[in-house]
Amino acid sequence: MQITFLATGQMGTAIASHLMKQGHKLTVWNRTQSKLQPLLEEGATAARTPAEAVKQCEVVFSMPMDDASLEAIVFGDHGLLDTLPASAIHVSLSTISVQLSQKLAVEHSIRKQNFVGAPVFGRPNIAAEGKLWITAAGKQDAIEKVRPLLESFSRGITIVGDKPYKAHALKIGGNFLITAMIAALSEGFVYAESQSIDPALYIEAVNAALFRSPFYEAYAKVMLHPPETPGATIALGQKDTRLFREAAAATNTRTPLADHFQETLHEAEEAGLRDHDWAAGYYQFVRSISHITHKLG
Repeated sequence: MQITFLATGQMGTAIASHLMKQGHKLTVWNRTQSKLQPLLEEGATAARTPAEAVKQCEVVFSMPMDDASLEAIVFGDHGLLDTLPASAIHVSLSTISVQLSQKLAVEHSIRKQNFVGAPVFGRPNIAAEGKLWITAAGKQDAIEKVRPLLESFSRGITIVGDKPYKAHALKIGGNFLITAMIAALSEGFVYAESQSIDPALYIEAVNAALFRSPFYEAYAKVMLHPPETPGATIALGQKDTRLFREAAAATNTRTPLADHFQETLHEAEEAGLRDHDWAAGYYQFVRSISHITHKLG
């Protein structure tokens, strides 16, 4: 299959590599061209613009960080919208807003193109292992065509329905629970320290007794042993929490926990932790303000 991949960050590079290993021809584009080199060495072809990249493709994957970046790829100068062939499928792997997902579905439909929402759960190391979890939504025939591609880099797929925005809404809701877990672990670790209990021992015991979750175990390790290169940043966590609150607000749904998390993430950013790991940075910030409060007390 002739495939295009747009925006090859850490996650995108890993996913694109899996697609090529399946024997597909891949055209790639990234705003920073030097980041394409690993894929070019594997046999991918580089394009100068998104518009050029999608001219002959059957399926285009996009994975920029946020709404603004995706809008530039689709609607901006040399964007893909008017050069993507009719009947081609645009698969959005990013965590984007419900509103943008709905807009993309309409704009592609007008041009007789297909749009599939397929955001992924997992960090770059999970993408490299081909073990992401995907929430997907779109027209049935489009889903059936891209499903083997999605399966090549995932351990499972949840089909949400025929409206692409529902996949993005579910992903945003999932990321809210990740933030809630990070916040709970952060406060639990600070509490453990206040009782002279090793946080690593604390989570080992509690996870074994209650959750038995490899997810809690993995995030605890990240928080207690921050990686040199963040898999996701405080800025990204703040963005995802904002998307959750905006989607909820559109249906007049209250989100008191998310409101609190957003405030904490904003304060962490103000404290200079914007580019720190989402989980480790959150814990670092909660720990620092707890110590300050303890000293003042």
